[in-house]
Amino acid sequence: MKRWMKQLEALLALGGVKKDGILLTLSGAAVLCSLLGVQPLPFDMAWVAVVLCGLPIVLEAVIGLVTAFDIKADVLVSMALIASLCIGETFAAGEVAFIMQLGALLEDLTVARARAGIEKLVRLTPQTARVLREAGEVLIPAQEVRVGDRLRVLPGEGVPVDGVILSGQTSINQAVMTGESLPVDKGPGDPVSSGTVNQFGAFEMEAVKVGEDSAIQRMIRLVQSADAGKARIVGLADRWATWIVVIALTAAALTWLFTGQIIRAVTILVVFCPCALVLATPTAIMAAIGNATRHGFLVREGDALERLAGAKVVAFDKTGTLTRGVPEVAEVRSVHPALSGRDLYRLAACAEQLSEHPLGKAVVAGWRQTEGEVLPTAEDFQMLPGRGVSVLAEGRRVLAGNGALLRDHGVEFAAPQEAEAALARGCTAVYLAVDGVFAGFLALSDSLRENSGAMVKALADLGVRPVLLTGDHGSAAATIAGQLGIREVRAECLPEDKLAYIDGCEKRGEPVCMIGDGVNDAPALKRAHVGIAMGGVGSDIAVEAADMALVDDEVKELPHLIALSRRMMATIKINMTFSMALNFLAIALAISGHLNPVVGALVHNAGSVLVIANSALLLKWRRRGA
Repeated sequence: MKRWMKQLEALLALGGVKKDGILLTLSGAAVLCSLLGVQPLPFDMAWVAVVLCGLPIVLEAVIGLVTAFDIKADVLVSMALIASLCIGETFAAGEVAFIMQLGALLEDLTVARARAGIEKLVRLTPQTARVLREAGEVLIPAQEVRVGDRLRVLPGEGVPVDGVILSGQTSINQAVMTGESLPVDKGPGDPVSSGTVNQFGAFEMEAVKVGEDSAIQRMIRLVQSADAGKARIVGLADRWATWIVVIALTAAALTWLFTGQIIRAVTILVVFCPCALVLATPTAIMAAIGNATRHGFLVREGDALERLAGAKVVAFDKTGTLTRGVPEVAEVRSVHPALSGRDLYRLAACAEQLSEHPLGKAVVAGWRQTEGEVLPTAEDFQMLPGRGVSVLAEGRRVLAGNGALLRDHGVEFAAPQEAEAALARGCTAVYLAVDGVFAGFLALSDSLRENSGAMVKALADLGVRPVLLTGDHGSAAATIAGQLGIREVRAECLPEDKLAYIDGCEKRGEPVCMIGDGVNDAPALKRAHVGIAMGGVGSDIAVEAADMALVDDEVKELPHLIALSRRMMATIKINMTFSMALNFLAIALAISGHLNPVVGALVHNAGSVLVIANSALLLKWRRRGA
């Protein structure tokens, strides 16, 4: 028999059926047979449910009491089972055991479904890597790759570690890390992240971050740390459950004493079990975590959503949070009579082709994106640290950099009013001289993320006050804040200044949600009531300091997250109120004799199923109007 059961379990496991499912199926069939009066075996079929489902409950209760004096729901359920058997209510005992285990299974299924959206990250981790050695290409486990190794990634394969492309052109599907629906073109010098998928061309790369330091592993650590048991509301429910056990025992004893009917006392034990109170609350939290994950948020701390529901202020860092953190050409102005704005732009891009400076790269990228024209090869390229570049382009000597560069080369230079105005808006200017004559300038600025304005307005509609905390100059901060409609701005902030602002808000009873991406934001993220780090562009330190990470770096979903946290708390309160009200109603009916153990078990456990189902609605909940 034992060997046959193991073979059956193995076969069912191949079909995706777990051992718990087998036990519940057998127990359910036994309870149904007992209810219908069908007895294929020489004993009451309800005993099958009592043994298969009830015995684990009793054992867990005994172990909890003996090892830690843990008085929780299992203790009351065990006493109800034993009492029902003592008075001959075998069917009631089997039904209680079966439905209790069914409720636990429903909770497990809900939690598993809630976590499915984030646990798939674990399955996306590449298992092997093609390392290029002197002897040729070697296929090794991905965890054995070391920093500096040269790797080859073929079309259709996952990128095994974080790195930089050395040769080859390709398109990468980055949906797992950034949420982008279209593949992104990549070439030499471009970074690639582990877990992303190479779609078209083969390429060679150098490993930069490996093992636990890689992007996909960092996301997995965030997933594994998402634990609903850390939420304070769960601890409160557990404490209530302990008192409920004491009250239930007292009520059952008094009822038996005054009525002399033990069946009423047993019914009280059955209906007073606080399963709905204990089970439904963590299920609601995990369902909300699953919802948040589908909208790009990874929740590291179980009580983060609970805390977020009370946030009154949302403080934003500017660069990399509200803006993309990448400079773009915002204005081109020529003052040379023989050069149009487009001509000046082309010469600037040509001069910056070999530059490693972020501004130079931004100029070249902007030209290729907007104009698409092939640039002529620059000659006699000279990189002048702290100044700019000097090249021969199209037979002309071109200088591109700051004012000091032009003055060092004897160019008569005075920044035009348009350049001064651009600087006042927070832009950065690249001045150009052609053949010793000042020719004009390019203004570069950090671009706003899409939907940032709509996001700020949605936060205001939710009654949350947006604030800009940035280390940038006041003019740049004021420009961004004006474009987004943020009224409160704190510019030129050092890390301690951000901490001081958050402390002030906390003292006024205004909990702060801080959103940032840089190392300088880490103290504020840690100190804030809730910290949210930009998971894509953010530093490792910022992510580790925060309670949540935004995987795709798109803050447009922040209003949904705040509304979700409030909805979660409302769901928890509804669940707790409903479960307590149902319990006390059932107790009143049990004391008066209108409820027997069988019906009491059905009523009580139906309530548990209802609150779990109510929590599961959070999985697909969406903010109205979003």
